Amino acid sequence: MNRDPFKEYIKQSEPDKREKGYVWQTAIGLQAVDGLQTSKYLLDTAIKNIEGDISIDEVQELLDMYYQENPKTEKDDRTEEADKVSVRIAKVLSEHAFSFTPNEYLSIHKKLFAGIYGHAGKIRDYNITKKEWVLDGATVLYGSASELRATLDYDFSEEKKFRYKNLTIEEVIHHLAVFVSRLWQIHVFSEGNTRTTAVFFIKYLRTLGFEATNDIFAENAWFFRNALVRANYNDLKNGIYETTEYLELFLRNLLLDEKNPLLNRTMHISGVFEKEVDIENAEVDIESAKVDIQNKMLSFSNKISDKTINHAVKLFLKFGKDACFGRSMVEKITGLKSSAASKLIKLLLDSEVIIPVTGHGKGKYRFV
Repeated sequence: MNRDPFKEYIKQSEPDKREKGYVWQTAIGLQAVDGLQTSKYLLDTAIKNIEGDISIDEVQELLDMYYQENPKTEKDDRTEEADKVSVRIAKVLSEHAFSFTPNEYLSIHKKLFAGIYGHAGKIRDYNITKKEWVLDGATVLYGSASELRATLDYDFSEEKKFRYKNLTIEEVIHHLAVFVSRLWQIHVFSEGNTRTTAVFFIKYLRTLGFEATNDIFAENAWFFRNALVRANYNDLKNGIYETTEYLELFLRNLLLDEKNPLLNRTMHISGVFEKEVDIENAEVDIESAKVDIQNKMLSFSNKISDKTINHAVKLFLKFGKDACFGRSMVEKITGLKSSAASKLIKLLLDSEVIIPVTGHGKGKYRFV
């Protein structure tokens, strides 16, 4: 969406509406860590909650009824998941009860994903790998399934023993970055790990005296996830080391209201995007690019999948608005076969995301 419907509530002076605005903005924004987008119906219903017309429980009931009457038929359509998890995150963040324990962490996952994932609230029992864009397709080494509970308990016990007294704010932020990156890397849950970690972390920050009530999580959710990835990845042979520097920038913006640029492309281990993308000399983040591309494509058709949008974003990051490309480059960057790449190009043309260019050979295009 181009216009954030919650901005007006966050700016106004009524504390209750402002707090609800932050909560909803964060809850919906966090869906971006898995490339999900919420529906207009959820936004409209959330605003009714902020206005005080309905309770959060009534939002949940209305949403359940809406999807009973309007079931999704496409397998890769995860709008219902995004909507329902957003409501649940909003509810959890609105609650003041919290205990810093592994069971609380597991409980939050269950609250967010019950009825969506069969393993909601359960520790995964198999090992996993995940291809990461920021690692150029490589994976972080996640916790071993046989050691997850022991590792989780250990990290919690170490954090409980830690004393923040007499630390500078820089030292506090560094420690928090290390803690949350380790908690995330255990990857206790098969799915929904980042969203659960973010919600738990926000509530923990409140117990430490931080308000954590601004739009940083909402507008930079994917940066948060990529920063967690970079804090847990080493490739010493190629001079790549795990670093919390990106997480610390994120936390400085979140906790100190600083304005550090949070740009996903600066984290990519190849350095290709940092060197090659220069879009009118602007610091354009992948999330803002994704929103713009997504809006154009969805205004053309509401049946476009997240995977298709992600392919478009990858192309945009590679070529920006100045460089042109053809079908062979689309195949190389997206991994699509020839016919699928041609379909993607036609879709981008029809939705006016790209335009044909002349003077560079037949079948060349650029983003607008």
